[in-house]
Amino acid sequence: MAHPKRRQSSSRQGKRRTHDKAVAPTLAICSNCGAWHVFHTVCGECGHYRGKLAIEKEAAI
Repeated sequence: MAHPKRRQSSSRQGKRRTHDKAVAPTLAICSNCGAWHVFHTVCGECGHYRGKLAIEKEAAI
């Protein structure tokens, strides 16, 4: 009788192991406005990233 080389596919094996790498996102304080945001992302409050303006926010009318 033939025997399979692998009992589970590599994608199925990878899906089973994803929970090992899952961690909570790191939070940072914006140096411009002091708001909390996810590390290495643009601040949603003021649009700054690493002290530089990344996105210009339009004034609310």
